[in-house]
Amino acid sequence: MVIEFIGVSKQYGKKFALQDFSATLRPGVYGLLGANGAGKTTLINLLVGVLAANSGNILVDGVDIKNLGQEFLSKIGYLPQYPAFYREFTVKEFLRYMCALKGIPDKTGWLSAQVLLQEVNLPDIERKKVGALSGGMRPRLGIVQAVLGDPDILILDEPTAGLDPQERIRFRNLITRFSKNRTVLLATHIVSDVEFIANEVLLLKEGSLIRQGTPSTLEDELSGSVWSVTVPEGLEQEQFIWCKVSNMRRDEEGVTLRLISDRKPHPDAQLVHPGLEDVFLYFFGEAGV
Repeated sequence: MVIEFIGVSKQYGKKFALQDFSATLRPGVYGLLGANGAGKTTLINLLVGVLAANSGNILVDGVDIKNLGQEFLSKIGYLPQYPAFYREFTVKEFLRYMCALKGIPDKTGWLSAQVLLQEVNLPDIERKKVGALSGGMRPRLGIVQAVLGDPDILILDEPTAGLDPQERIRFRNLITRFSKNRTVLLATHIVSDVEFIANEVLLLKEGSLIRQGTPSTLEDELSGSVWSVTVPEGLEQEQFIWCKVSNMRRDEEGVTLRLISDRKPHPDAQLVHPGLEDVFLYFFGEAGV
């Protein structure tokens, strides 16, 4: 399945939430990376039909989604940023309800749900109330409901917000597991969510797509612009106010800074290999220590 965004814009009054967005997505994991308010959720809402674009087209295998209707929606698995879990439902009731909404026969749907619960390491919870699940369990339940019906497209909007590091790693591994033969669109502002699992990263800033490429390609673009330098305590504030600082570490020798600058920021600064976090800060960060 090939998804094409062609000059897609969404405007509210004079303000563009998304402007002239064009990209092509094929099976694989795509990290939609941007600061809060960059237009990530707007793009997702356009794809799933919650919003209508002011201009442009979204094509799936060459056909405009406006002409696909329910047939297209049945191919989408969606985990929104703020999922409406029904807290008084048991897990079994909730998943059977989601099967009914998706038109999946009850018996085969529940059998599939049981298999998926095993895959996300949530066995034997079918009788638990959804409201009683821990903060790490609910996102895994969310991905189960999203994958029900074996969709071709999996859309995850800020799925790891609020998770501790262990649960975030667990969830990233689940995304990789479920990405086989699917197009996965993972919208986030957390760089580590996409750094190791995304085949491509799309950088969205103020509604515009400013970069698209593999993580390594985007990192290579910053080659020659990321530096490390150690300076005496107290000098970092006055010397590097004009730089973007991605990291600071104090030790016995002073303060070691990781700086993003297109020119050498200090005579003793040494070039270091960029990471995706440096890319994010280069395009979205502010100068100053």
